[in-house]
Amino acid sequence: MIIAPAVKRDFKDRLYAEFARIGKSLASPHRLEILEVLAQGERTVESLAAETGLSIANTSRHLQQLRQAQLVLARRDGLFMHYRLAGAEVVALILALRQTAEEHLAEVDRVVRDFLGERDDFEPVTPDELSRRMADGEVVVLDVRPEQEYAAGHIAGAVSLPVANLSAHLANLPRERDYVAYCRGPYCVYADEAVAALRAHGLNAQRLTEGYPEWWLSGRPVRTGN
Repeated sequence: MIIAPAVKRDFKDRLYAEFARIGKSLASPHRLEILEVLAQGERTVESLAAETGLSIANTSRHLQQLRQAQLVLARRDGLFMHYRLAGAEVVALILALRQTAEEHLAEVDRVVRDFLGERDDFEPVTPDELSRRMADGEVVVLDVRPEQEYAAGHIAGAVSLPVANLSAHLANLPRERDYVAYCRGPYCVYADEAVAALRAHGLNAQRLTEGYPEWWLSGRPVRTGN
């Protein structure tokens, strides 16, 4: 089959124009943050606005752009609109974008260090190491994200202990156990805050190098509900 050059050109132009719709929808730090939050589970517009510090109207505009690119889906429940990611491939896209930035943009590391300082003292645990230690019963895994995110999906066997409530429960945590805290991803500071609080209380604690989305996407065991 011979295809005329003009026809091939038109095909490529139309195809890459569709691909570019995804790129355009990602060209906003606010929309990237919204996608990261939605990678933890379904949220309402109001919840996303509170999480990201945006107005409800501005959050809705960003969500509409993501919806037009088919990256998020919406459902109505009474007066509220609930949004979720369109599929696992969207989670993979977010992670690939982050990993590409880490590999090629030195400024990413500088921004993280400016905010968090040197994190080596937290002795992060890899997912493979955590899987082994969980199988051997060596560790208590703490999900320190908000409760609604834990309910939407969490590492199987993890205990929900939001960082906002951690101080009220420190006295009840067995001192002889080892703890690993995780949250939304490597740049989510909930886990860092939890580890610092646990260590200050004399407990042996570490953070997971990744977050729930990476764990789920890798096919490791997860659960939903409380």
